[in-house]
Amino acid sequence: MDQTNRAERAVPLVKAERAERAERAERAERAERAERAERAVLAVRAVRTDEWAEARAFRLDALRDPVAPIAFLETYEDAVQRPDSFWRERTERSARSASVRQFVAGLADGGWAGSVVALVERRGTAGAFGGPSVYDQVHIVAVYVRPEHRGAGVLKELFDAATAWAWSLEEPRVERVRLYVDERNGRARAAYRKLGFEPTGETVPVDNDPSAREFELAVPWPPA
Repeated sequence: MDQTNRAERAVPLVKAERAERAERAERAERAERAERAERAVLAVRAVRTDEWAEARAFRLDALRDPVAPIAFLETYEDAVQRPDSFWRERTERSARSASVRQFVAGLADGGWAGSVVALVERRGTAGAFGGPSVYDQVHIVAVYVRPEHRGAGVLKELFDAATAWAWSLEEPRVERVRLYVDERNGRARAAYRKLGFEPTGETVPVDNDPSAREFELAVPWPPA
């Protein structure tokens, strides 16, 4: 009887030890993946004029992500039909224009781990959602980091590059950097707040679902 009782008591302990070992192994694997991803990113930089094919491929990958319907206004079906000339013109503009700049996290194999686009919005002109802007500001859009590179600091580096560019502008002198995030995208909202973006109280309806809202988050000048 004593031996049976001891064996029965030992079963939960063995299970707990196995669960703990599995959890430690999973944590170690996640940390290793994040470290590998971080090492693979060579640098965050502005897109180059000749990278339209890379820009197209990256955008299409982003639009195939499971959260794309609540992260982007554009659909994969629309984007994939756009001609090469569209991607050439957009990439060239994103590389050279004084009013828009795309930043990418380049990988050793030539691909991209992530990307953001920064748009200049002048006071009194139409903003990204149609209403007139009440600030000279930069609006961050098209934010995407590949799943295998999330949690490795890539998003922060991209935002650091975009906001540094915004604050460096002499005309206009930017008063704040803003973005919008779907209320259903809690993970993205938490990530942006971790980067210093705070809700302004402004919301707009989601184009393809008026029952949902987009929250405006912003960082004012001077940044904290």
